[in-house]
Amino acid sequence: MNTPVTGAPRIFLRVEGLIVLVAAIAAYRMLSGSWLLFAALFLVPDISAVGYLAGPSAGARAYNAVHTYLAPGLLAGAMALGLVPVYWQVPLIWIGHIGFDRVLGYGLKYPTAFRDTHLGQLGLGR
Repeated sequence: MNTPVTGAPRIFLRVEGLIVLVAAIAAYRMLSGSWLLFAALFLVPDISAVGYLAGPSAGARAYNAVHTYLAPGLLAGAMALGLVPVYWQVPLIWIGHIGFDRVLGYGLKYPTAFRDTHLGQLGLGR
């Protein structure tokens, strides 16, 4: 059963997304990151929606895999451990994208349809 978050918790999650977005942008600015790079990479995580070509369940898995803070957190951890080249701008852009999506109401997807998210159905009551 797809039960989205409602009421005050839904508002808190969207405000949290705004705070994450602003913090990611502020940190990016502190690192003197290229705003051209920021613009070029900001929507890259949405390429994961191509997974929906294989059906709603596969699409939800692909979308959710890159729209949680776990993935950019793992990338940042790998950078901190010296396992991959350090370029802090990439996880910051990624985190900013996720925060932006939450502000707009694009939550994590249920396997039923793209519009079914943990923040409610897209296009309804946003």
